[in-house]
Amino acid sequence: MRLFKLLFLLFFSISVYGQKIPSKKIIKVSKLDKFLKDDVKKQLSENGKITLEKLASYFRDQFSERYYYNYKTVDNRFAEYSTLYTDAKENHISRALDHLGKFPSKPQWKLPFNYQNGEPVNAYALRHLARQHKMIDIALYYFYQKKDVKYIDYFTDQMQSLNYALKQNEFETIEDGNGVYEAFRSGYRVLNWLEIHNLFLGEEAYSDEDQLTTIATLLQHASYLYEINQEFKSGNHQTRGLSALAMVSILLRDFVDTDVWYKHSMNLLAEHMRKEINEDGFQFERTVHYHISDIGNYFYVYQLAKNSNIKVDDFWTNKLESLFGTLTKIAFPDKSAPVFSDDTDTPWAEKNDISEALTLGFLLFEDPTYGYFANKNISEKMYWYTSKTQLESLKNIQQAKPNLKSYVFSDTGYYILREGWEDKDKMLVVSAGVDEKKPDHQHGDVLGIQAFANGNVILPNYQVRYSLKDLELFKNSMTKNVALVDDELLGKKYTSNKGGSGFGKFKDLPKPTIIGFQKDKDLEIFIGAHDGFKNIDVKYTRQVINVENDFWIVKDNFSSDKNHIYKQVWQGHYSLENAPNLLRSSFSNGSGLDIYQLNKIDKVITDGARGKEWSVVSVNDKKDFSFITILFPFSKYDERINETSETVNLKGWQTTSEIISDTKNKLSKENKCLLFDVREVEIKGEKYQFSDKVDVFIEITKDGFIVQSLNDNVFLIKNRLVTKEIKPLEILVFN
Repeated sequence: MRLFKLLFLLFFSISVYGQKIPSKKIIKVSKLDKFLKDDVKKQLSENGKITLEKLASYFRDQFSERYYYNYKTVDNRFAEYSTLYTDAKENHISRALDHLGKFPSKPQWKLPFNYQNGEPVNAYALRHLARQHKMIDIALYYFYQKKDVKYIDYFTDQMQSLNYALKQNEFETIEDGNGVYEAFRSGYRVLNWLEIHNLFLGEEAYSDEDQLTTIATLLQHASYLYEINQEFKSGNHQTRGLSALAMVSILLRDFVDTDVWYKHSMNLLAEHMRKEINEDGFQFERTVHYHISDIGNYFYVYQLAKNSNIKVDDFWTNKLESLFGTLTKIAFPDKSAPVFSDDTDTPWAEKNDISEALTLGFLLFEDPTYGYFANKNISEKMYWYTSKTQLESLKNIQQAKPNLKSYVFSDTGYYILREGWEDKDKMLVVSAGVDEKKPDHQHGDVLGIQAFANGNVILPNYQVRYSLKDLELFKNSMTKNVALVDDELLGKKYTSNKGGSGFGKFKDLPKPTIIGFQKDKDLEIFIGAHDGFKNIDVKYTRQVINVENDFWIVKDNFSSDKNHIYKQVWQGHYSLENAPNLLRSSFSNGSGLDIYQLNKIDKVITDGARGKEWSVVSVNDKKDFSFITILFPFSKYDERINETSETVNLKGWQTTSEIISDTKNKLSKENKCLLFDVREVEIKGEKYQFSDKVDVFIEITKDGFIVQSLNDNVFLIKNRLVTKEIKPLEILVFN
């Protein structure tokens, strides 16, 4: 065992510290050729020497073949870009001027220091300087400004200033949460600098020495990324860094160490795929934002590998493809996607745009289902990461409408009840999962729902932004479609990070339990529970029933030994003239949503923020109570619930029944009946008793009847002859 440990330590030391390319200093341009692989040295040497001119020329040639597109076409590409993305110019110029105005070409890289206007730079701003994402805008500004060379100088000076800070050890470190060389920030910087390098390669002002200095800087970054990412670390920060390491190792594979970097980065990225892409295909952080972010990390590498005819193993390929497939499975009928937890691209938006990601999926895999969601033009950002051939392929996209309807992500905990893919079709999503390892991006919406109908998000969730002061509000339960007790919220012990970005997380979230799920039937049923109110000794379950794709029933059940205030929160703008038992929202196309309560409600309170509103319905001083809520979407006014009628009619379902029972909470249609909190029924002259108040669906047949449990636990059904046990969602036939 001791020998094994010694061998392990020896191997580990070699793997980390055996690199030839230094990790904490920049190779001098004059010494760069010493780190080439032997065969490349031999190829480039003349009389035992490799001139800087020849070395720079060689790498220009390699980039023209290995990068996403040939740098020799930049002028033509920029002209096409300017035509395709007419609105991009103003945004690029604004962002470029913002960065140029804030930071000199040779800024400091360690706090505290000030902007050029004298105001202090905070940790959040330093992170963005470190990412160098607005340097892309400055590179494009160079072209918009008819190639004013001072913008190339600004780029090279800013890179050199970081190299100087590295040499002087005057940069923010990893330990304080704002590390300039932390994997995510340096990885993001590498991605951006590679793009800028390729944009400038054909420019005379970007000298041979400038080009080789950039290459030397990228090599140092890669060496350090390799050194500090030897072991798996959960999350997208390491993934971004490994993606950059793989990119450098592919593009600069003429240097020593790059084969080791490539193998290591691909293996560790594969480990991220194994551990962070659930078996159901969803990225483990359960958000569309981070799901698409991971697509980008893997796309950059996969695309470069394909360009260089480097084989990527099937596991890698299949996992990447599953990320695209997941986006098609969560989509609303209008091709957008729901908002899940920390989606941050468009604060307060109620949908996610997945078209850009699935355009990339179509380019890689040519799946017509991806094509159904794809755009005819690639996004502004990804235009610079795609080949001419790929751009041409978007002119004739193959499209096939998805054929799946309701779907369950059993590992991630999203349950989708979908009518179909026509414009007015309905869809409801239940969020019933919390990642065990890293719930940092999870919101207080356990068993919360979202719904879409008639072209509108009728029960929304909202995107957030870490830097906004209302993050905690929009991350927690008051901005979700959930059930609550007293003043308890589902997200507890909120804490913000120390880095100053505004990001915060809950240390305590409910643990969900899935009791049952039935899809692809006239009645689609979800039954779940969570322990979010165990601190006040309240048990809670939620049932969601999709009734023939016409409307939904949500039943929230509370039980306690003490009196409490029980609540439901509904997002949206509702009129209250028929409150408290009927709320109504309406949309610009004349459609709307009625929220109708079968059990009597005490009151409704409306609140809101940032232009969003929500209504809280509640009952007071109850030990046990159930909200039985009908969510009824209507496409036009005369299809609404008629508030003036004594009998509610819901697409043929009425609040009356020919089945005799002891409950007033029932809906029936022809020979079918939904009964809630029922203890006894009489069918065809025979009485049947249940062991408790239960929820059932009964259908009368020619020979007898069937009964299906809608209940959240096991119960007994009996008559004078027989007693039977029935489990949640179980169906019994009585002849």
